[in-house]
Amino acid sequence: MSIGNPPEDDSPSLGSTLQQARRAAGLSVEQISTSTRVRIPIVQAIEADDFSRCGGDVYARGHLRTLARAVGLEAEPLVARYDAEHGGRPEPTPAAPLFEAERIKPERSRPNWSAALVAAIVAVVGFAGFTFVHGSGGGTDTAATGQEAAGTSPSPSPSASHRTTSPGPGPSGSAVAGLPKDQVTIKITARDGQSWVSAKDGNGKLIEDGLLKKGQSRTFTDHKRIDLVLGNAGAVQLYVNGKEVKEVGEQGSVERLSYTPGDPQAG
Repeated sequence: MSIGNPPEDDSPSLGSTLQQARRAAGLSVEQISTSTRVRIPIVQAIEADDFSRCGGDVYARGHLRTLARAVGLEAEPLVARYDAEHGGRPEPTPAAPLFEAERIKPERSRPNWSAALVAAIVAVVGFAGFTFVHGSGGGTDTAATGQEAAGTSPSPSPSASHRTTSPGPGPSGSAVAGLPKDQVTIKITARDGQSWVSAKDGNGKLIEDGLLKKGQSRTFTDHKRIDLVLGNAGAVQLYVNGKEVKEVGEQGSVERLSYTPGDPQAG
């Protein structure tokens, strides 16, 4: 009696398929990591059929598509095989503990009782002063009437001359014009779900590498260039130099973007 694997186990696994294609293309793990910006430990883990370091099924599918394209393979059959071997397309898993330190815990707003008390005192004093002035003979009205008769108008009060209007939400034309022209400014908001974000400045220095939870935002600036890697790119809202970039990517996709001070020229 011979001992061996059953016939169905003779086909290479997902990781072995990617590894064989990479070697056939004459590429090292380091070269694949540089071209795809998928970190070396994750490439090595995927080639060993270990998807636990991807941070969830959404990111695992994105990495499979990226690595498959880099070694000349069709991506969708590999993704379909991953879904079949891992129980279909489940709901996205919670964020991996790797990025626990990156999470921002918003502070609970507390009522400002001191400000409310001061406002109430000012209102009472103002009402009392108004009543006193108007009850003492209307001297203010007489002075105003005299100015109108002389053909002049009262000079505006200092407070009226310094009033400003608060800008509305969202970038406006003046806000875009006010951004520095010699640098690139990028704002990313996880609008429709969480997204993994990696950002490097123009010198290749890593300035962000973590999970952006739904509703959170990050802003990056640099004088040369900012390179982005966005996981679940369809969930983010992206502004470059004050202008919104439409159609950043699809839900679950991993996108690599690069912007300079003159962008965006195209989404």
